[in-house]
Amino acid sequence: MDISVLFSLVLVVAVVYALSQMVRIVPQGEEWVVERLGKYHTTLLPGLHLLIPLIDIVAYKIVTKELIQQTREQEVITKDNAVVIISAVVFYRVTDPGKASYSISNFESAVANMTMTTLRAVIGGMTLNESLSQRDVIKAEVAGKIRDSLSGWGLTLGNLEVQDIRPSQNLQEAMERQAAADREREAAILIADGQKRAAIAEAEGLKESMILAAQGRLEAAKLEAQAKAELADGDRKAMVIVSQGLAGGDVAPHYLLAQRYIDSVKNLSESENAKVVFMPSDWQQSLAGAVGSLGYLGSMLSEKK
Repeated sequence: MDISVLFSLVLVVAVVYALSQMVRIVPQGEEWVVERLGKYHTTLLPGLHLLIPLIDIVAYKIVTKELIQQTREQEVITKDNAVVIISAVVFYRVTDPGKASYSISNFESAVANMTMTTLRAVIGGMTLNESLSQRDVIKAEVAGKIRDSLSGWGLTLGNLEVQDIRPSQNLQEAMERQAAADREREAAILIADGQKRAAIAEAEGLKESMILAAQGRLEAAKLEAQAKAELADGDRKAMVIVSQGLAGGDVAPHYLLAQRYIDSVKNLSESENAKVVFMPSDWQQSLAGAVGSLGYLGSMLSEKK
């Protein structure tokens, strides 16, 4: 091959390479960091740019779209020595490609590790119940603590979400056993309280029934005493009247006494349960006296007529 042809070919390749290194088109959503002679020179925004070949070099191509960093699940011990498993998702954006390129070697790994460390610190200052019920508080505290660090790396925090937080498997089993024991204890308390209320109600009912029965007996005794008093008063008045009648020679008392005696003997003899009728030893004299009383009554009535 002719030397001139070879030289021309080499020259063409060099020109093409120089042009490719000189003319650069940065796509949308990216920014390129340019070094000149090994030192940071500028940051190329999306569009067409001209560089000095062999002097200007594109050192880093930084994506400026919002990035998503998901942390792995990790076990964290709470303030009351309970173990919880937690993971989070961080949304951030590169706002200063120069800082993101030179202030830290790998900002993606740095964001993940910073988030995990901060989560452990925040959860470690909370109890189990607080960590399980206060996701918004955890998110706000973690975001506030990592925002300054990300800003120093040329990053801007967009959002942080607690993806998952739950007790460990052993803790879940212990919590389930505790919940079952609490439910059994509450059921036993309810049963005992119901039995207590039933016993109290039964005792109160028995007490009221006894009071009502005593009051009934008291009222009955009062009525019986009143009836006996009234009956005795009636007998007393009747006896006074009879005695007055006998003393005055009235025939009515004789008639009443004779009539009652005859009726008593008649009722005694006609009783269905009576097998033997006992008669007083002086029944003949008594009957004669009764008959005599009736005769006396008849003679008195005849005289009055």
